[in-house]
Amino acid sequence: MSRKEAMASMRQVLIRRRDALRKALAGDLSFLKELRGQTSDDDDDKKEPESAQDEICASLTEEEARQLSRVEHALEQMRKGQYGICEGCGINIPLARLSALPYATYCIKCQREAERQGTKPASDIDWSQLPDSHNDDDGSEIDGFDL
Repeated sequence: MSRKEAMASMRQVLIRRRDALRKALAGDLSFLKELRGQTSDDDDDKKEPESAQDEICASLTEEEARQLSRVEHALEQMRKGQYGICEGCGINIPLARLSALPYATYCIKCQREAERQGTKPASDIDWSQLPDSHNDDDGSEIDGFDL
């Protein structure tokens, strides 16, 4: 399989992953709203486990959102013709790495260096800069958030 064919295949993998993450996030956000609606101020014994459950669900939702951001970044790189090129050194990321992690933005060498230095990949979300909504080509919306 040529690199070009592999990239076309990766696009389908990324689109499926994006769609799955969107569905998961829609469910997680709905679940969090449900949990918040059920919280009772009268019952302190129930409040602590629900709070822990809220925290776990929020952490999972945050990780799913982070993955979704990386997948969308990879799809954007494809649209620009830059997918599969290391954002650190500019060489082609090996197909084996992209097969294992389709939204990889660094080759292994640059990824190790970034981790050693504590540098965030360019595709990570800066939560302080995240807008309240995000528009996409398909115009879908999840619980008040455009996705």
